[in-house]
Amino acid sequence: MTGGDDARIAILAETFRLLGDPTRLRVLLACVEGPVAVGEIASRTGASQPLVSHHLRLLRGARLVRGERRQRRVLYATDDAHVRDMLLDMLAHAAEDAAASTG
Repeated sequence: MTGGDDARIAILAETFRLLGDPTRLRVLLACVEGPVAVGEIASRTGASQPLVSHHLRLLRGARLVRGERRQRRVLYATDDAHVRDMLLDMLAHAAEDAAASTG
């Protein structure tokens, strides 16, 4: 890695720090399957709507989710295929670890 990679490393470290919060990670995972409203995310995660909105604001700032206005609602989804694929790959990895430890 070169010195120019320092900025990318800092962005990655901040991204993983954001994902270290279990509620925030649940909010992000709720957005993997496609556009979803804040109320639905709150229902899926068991978090309050204000808390979900707070986490979505942080995730938007890190470019992990994007919001799309549809009439009077804003629907959220993972920002792009890279984010979605990373999350799905990590879920698969966690399932392998769980299966290995029980088997």
